[in-house]
Amino acid sequence: MATSNQYLQASKANTWLGNTAGYSAGASMLDEMLDQSGKVRPHWAYYIQALQKLGQGEVSLRQNEIHKLLRENGVTYNVYGDPDGSSRPWQLDSVPLLLANEEWRDIELGLLERAELLNLILTDIYGPRELIRQGLLPIEMLFNHSGFLRACDKVKIPGKHQLVLYAADLARGPDNRMWVIGDRTQAPSGAGYALENRLAMSRVFPNIFRDTQVQRLDGFFQSLRHGMQEIAPQNADAPRVVVLTPGPFNETFFEHAYLASHLGYPLVQGDDLTVRDGFVWLKSLNGLQRVDVIMRRMDDVFCDPLELRDDSRLGIPGLLEVARRGNVTIANPLGSGVLESPGLLPFLPRIAEYFLGKKLRLPSAATWWCGQPKELDYVLNNLHKLVIKHICRGAMTSVFGSQLSRQQITYWRDRIRANPAFFVGQEHEVFSTAPSLVDGHLEPRQSLMRCFMVAQESGYNLMPGSLTRSATQTGDVLVSSQLGAMSKDTWIVGGTSTQQTNVTANRHSELVGSSYSSTLSSRVAENLFWVGRYAERTEGSIRLLRTTVKKLYINPDNSNVHFQHSLHTILRSLTNITNTYPGFLGDSESDNATALLQTPDGELLSLMLDEEKIGSIANNQRSLVQAGYTVRNLWSSDTWRVMDEIKSHLEQSQQLTESTLWNIQEHMDRLITALSAFSGLIMESMTRGNGWLFLDIGRRLERALLLISLLRSCFSTAQASGTEQLLMESLLETSDNLICYREHYRNSIELPSFIELLMLDKNNPRSLAYQFNRIQEHVSKMPRKQSNAQLSVEERLILEACSLLDLTNLNDLIKTTKGHVRENLDQTLSRLYYLIATLSDSITATYFKHGQLQHSLNEVRPV
Repeated sequence: MATSNQYLQASKANTWLGNTAGYSAGASMLDEMLDQSGKVRPHWAYYIQALQKLGQGEVSLRQNEIHKLLRENGVTYNVYGDPDGSSRPWQLDSVPLLLANEEWRDIELGLLERAELLNLILTDIYGPRELIRQGLLPIEMLFNHSGFLRACDKVKIPGKHQLVLYAADLARGPDNRMWVIGDRTQAPSGAGYALENRLAMSRVFPNIFRDTQVQRLDGFFQSLRHGMQEIAPQNADAPRVVVLTPGPFNETFFEHAYLASHLGYPLVQGDDLTVRDGFVWLKSLNGLQRVDVIMRRMDDVFCDPLELRDDSRLGIPGLLEVARRGNVTIANPLGSGVLESPGLLPFLPRIAEYFLGKKLRLPSAATWWCGQPKELDYVLNNLHKLVIKHICRGAMTSVFGSQLSRQQITYWRDRIRANPAFFVGQEHEVFSTAPSLVDGHLEPRQSLMRCFMVAQESGYNLMPGSLTRSATQTGDVLVSSQLGAMSKDTWIVGGTSTQQTNVTANRHSELVGSSYSSTLSSRVAENLFWVGRYAERTEGSIRLLRTTVKKLYINPDNSNVHFQHSLHTILRSLTNITNTYPGFLGDSESDNATALLQTPDGELLSLMLDEEKIGSIANNQRSLVQAGYTVRNLWSSDTWRVMDEIKSHLEQSQQLTESTLWNIQEHMDRLITALSAFSGLIMESMTRGNGWLFLDIGRRLERALLLISLLRSCFSTAQASGTEQLLMESLLETSDNLICYREHYRNSIELPSFIELLMLDKNNPRSLAYQFNRIQEHVSKMPRKQSNAQLSVEERLILEACSLLDLTNLNDLIKTTKGHVRENLDQTLSRLYYLIATLSDSITATYFKHGQLQHSLNEVRPV
């Protein structure tokens, strides 16, 4: 019961509301913050006073900080059809939903009871089917539902609970009680977003969060990890758990990566897994690794194209047969989507009496399944005030009869009569509102809670909080993330969590958890390899472009023949290293290439900004971000912030299309700084496992290939000494070696010293020799595919490259023939390029076997 002090605080809080926003939910609406007399509810009082103390301006600033934090952390949700697509930032309201601990205890009891009931129904549906025999569940409703998978009959997972993960959508009904308005049982999404919301809110409002005594979420995720370990097959000594995702284009891919990272499980796609000898295996760099538990994040029918949906390219052929044999556990089990049917709701009360011997604590909206004559008549006669739903979630959007015209009502009557077993009518109830911060003041929005549960041997554990979503506009009745709903954190105020997590039951599983760190799938290794290559390719191209712009605008000497020749050579080199042919090269001196050399600005701007131009800097940036997002779960928060900054630079570059080369110099400087920060974090923060190994070897290969191309373009043919002097200075500046050269050689720039520094100096981190040595070290540490003592193909290739460079005579390299061609230099660089390119192809063929396509140097890598 609320104390008099709490009511005093509530009374004071109303002053803030009146002065700031005139907040009112309306006489006919229930509100989470205000009671029916318009006073602030006691458990909201301290929070509202805290907001009053901060002031409207400060609260708005912190809302902006939340948006910035979520964007930097890469929290996204793909709203299909939205112009922002998969890059749409996650929306979080800075005003949470508050629930008193006393009310939450009643909700918890009701949800745990419902979870147990649905578990019993799922067990019965794919087992004895007593509910059908007893007349408690119509066979037509069950068999007409696409989520009922006959192929899953008699498939059971270890333990008492077949329904491992469960989420329920709740809203406060007209009787001031919480109602269940939907069940999520296939692959319930949102728990990861709820955790991210909590982290953001506790960071931006630390004092309010602490003083409000909000219950923590940590215990739930510990329970989730233990629950996954407990359901492993009995013959699994050290269970390996993976998170199965449809891929980076799924609307909730961020959550898949986030949960995998938080729980310490590998994030895999269907191509990463294979079925052999009656087991599921992960295709890793160390060979096939057995998988015991799959925490799936995709719909049932896509999981096995062999027995379920044959056009699916997301699943694993033969997966269901392995589950049938009991050699792998899938959470949730295939076929559990049938429990999401709204057609099940009208039968739950009798089923609860049958299984539990009592009524359900939490009510549902009154629902009529049209497969029964009496119920069909009621729905047809009351369409104007009901909500029409399909029994299969996702088959259609809910239709509100109150919004239909007479003609539309006639249409829906005919449609329902044609297939009555596919439809339900549901009573249209108005649910409560909760305050949302809109344009600096509070407004009421209808809100829904999604609560999450995980099964353990002792029963279900409930997350002490939820993912709350609120409508985008006042009066909206549909609240959906796909429709752009705002999310809210949910605070259970006061008291302590009632759930107890068994921390000691799975000590062995915690000890063996470290084995996951060495399990790297071939797909992940390939994406890391291309992250390294695209990062280096982008940096190398932009460094040379920046040098070119400086020559054009800062120190131009158009009257100097040597300056003009050196500039034209660098422009042609840009085309060579970016592979953007014909560019500044062309087919002959009479074609467009000559004109481009005289007025290069348009082509240079295209090289910088044209995202659709293969090989451009913007195109490589996009490929880098795409490959990085695919392995999102491997990045630390700091690393991802830098990746987000690179993405932001890409977005900004698309606004610079009307700019000049002079104006984009600052943009290039910031991009190089971001790329350097990314490299630094990778070097200093990333564990030196196989992931880092392939990322860094990708960088080294790309840097070597770019440098070889640059040297061949500029120095294979001898030019006038004045021209070569300017070329060497430009390339030393491009490679960030100009100061290093002056410190080491203390003389004017000369070709022998230049070649020695950029090709042969093993202590120069931007020389060829340095790249080759690092590549040789990495190749020696790669997972070996053969057990004999012979050198691998990769080792032989890099050994030849290192030996060729070591045996090179500097004086022979710079000699010219009658045609002013440095044949030795050109042949050496040509051979080295061939060896390194072949080494890249060999690594792809040996370690990245899941893909069918190889990648050319100017190709956008598909993810």
